[in-house]
Amino acid sequence: MKFTLLGKDRDSNARLGLIQTDHGTIHTPIFMPVGTVGSVKGVYHKDLREDIKAQIILGNTYHLYLRPGLDILQKAGGLHKFTSWDRPILTDSGGFQVFSLAQSRKITEDGCIFQSHIDGSRHMFTPENNVDTQRIIGADIIMALDECCPGDAEYKYAEKSLRLTQKWLERCINRFDQTEPLYGYDQTFFPIVQGCVYPDLRRAAAEHVASLDREGYAIGGLAVGEPVEKMYEMIELVHPILPQDKPRYLMGVGTPSNLLEAIARGVDMFDCVMPTRNGRNAMLFTSEGTIHIRNRKWADDFSLLDENGTSFVDHCYTKAYLRHLFISGEMLAAQIASQHNLAFYLHLMEQAREHIAAGDFKQWKDVMVKKLDVKL
Repeated sequence: MKFTLLGKDRDSNARLGLIQTDHGTIHTPIFMPVGTVGSVKGVYHKDLREDIKAQIILGNTYHLYLRPGLDILQKAGGLHKFTSWDRPILTDSGGFQVFSLAQSRKITEDGCIFQSHIDGSRHMFTPENNVDTQRIIGADIIMALDECCPGDAEYKYAEKSLRLTQKWLERCINRFDQTEPLYGYDQTFFPIVQGCVYPDLRRAAAEHVASLDREGYAIGGLAVGEPVEKMYEMIELVHPILPQDKPRYLMGVGTPSNLLEAIARGVDMFDCVMPTRNGRNAMLFTSEGTIHIRNRKWADDFSLLDENGTSFVDHCYTKAYLRHLFISGEMLAAQIASQHNLAFYLHLMEQAREHIAAGDFKQWKDVMVKKLDVKL
């Protein structure tokens, strides 16, 4: 993987870049639609490519490991061939999913023992077998196994968690460097900065991962219950520590305004289930704010889904029609809303790149975040 820093904003830390992988080029800043089990819920690959303009999608190691399983994925030749997706893929390690199973997992120095949410069977992720698992899945970018502690964790717990994460990280890197890709294309490995909301822990974590000289870095353990101001503070803190010539990936974030604020603080890559999950629950993101499309006020509103006159799905669906589909229980409603939201997120990233290139990103961002947070 190669990252090229193409430019910076005049008045913020926003960056314009290019990531080159064997499955294609990614223009940053970028949002990655989440394809947890090898599919972005309710969206065809054709629409991801052509309408949504997704450059990279994310798969989840925990879910793919359990189903369809590593045997099927390896026989298929990896996740790209299994899903017929020919653009880049990033896999998270599954750590967040495992550690969210608080009642059915046990953390040890060696790894994490957990029970499947599908059938209750017991499994174990170690740093070594987690890297092996992601090699088999075949993502272009794979993530370290880490412990994601809650945003409100006490200092003592967060410190102990970070020490464990750092030990696991070094084992992950050793395994990655001792093994080879399975399917004839390169893979790269991103360490993750943890440390909860404690500045000294975040600083130590950032310094540790920076010393490892990898192709990119992730910032994890944010948007997990801490105030949004704390999230921004932690991003600002690690920005000068992480190498300027490598991409930064903020994991699991967030709202459109979260993305713009994080871009202003030097983040290049994002993922979040929010566009599709909220879309399935009748929330639309638009350039003028958020819409709860089930509300009665939209029943006879025949304007397009975005208030500024641009619809991100076929340029034809109206608010009244989409509300009718939701009220009627039609599955098409969730599909349209999900596709609209994803296309809006990717369009927002495209706009961000244009304004960084023009040097006026901060001014544009300051106007946009006020609009994006409006409840229509």
